[in-house]
Amino acid sequence: MKGIVEERAVELGEYIVENKTTVRQTAKKFGVSKSTVHTDVSLRLKNLNPCLYNEVRAVLDINKAQRHIRGGLATREKYKKNP
Repeated sequence: MKGIVEERAVELGEYIVENKTTVRQTAKKFGVSKSTVHTDVSLRLKNLNPCLYNEVRAVLDINKAQRHIRGGLATREKYKKNP
């Protein structure tokens, strides 16, 4: 029988795949820490549902490749508002 942690890991994984969200966005949505999301989708999900894990991994790899761009845009917006 699956426990609460395992159910949460699958739920987080499905949410990331469906909405193409980042770990930070997912953590905020579910009210858990980024570390919890990362642990659930990268360690627990790998053993629970390898197929879903691969889909999540693909989304997170895209996010990782784009994060420097998002960070630069956020900094740009910050200095546009407060010169």
